[in-house]
Amino acid sequence: MDIKVLGPGCPKCEKTEKTVRDAVAEAGVTADIEKVKDVMQIAKYGVFGTPAVVIDGEVKSVGKIPTKEEVRAWLEK
Repeated sequence: MDIKVLGPGCPKCEKTEKTVRDAVAEAGVTADIEKVKDVMQIAKYGVFGTPAVVIDGEVKSVGKIPTKEEVRAWLEK
């Protein structure tokens, strides 16, 4: 599983990354988690609001901090 947390490093982006990492650890799944800070790379996903979460190339969340429960639901699909 490939997970990208998109955001320039703002507090909301950092919180989103922590939430994603915690949810992955609790779910016990194997995932590569990458923090993408480059604005041009973020734009390639068609995302113009941050934080955003992309799982296996699919944008799951934009402009808000997802809950741990939301992230876990995405991991189970």
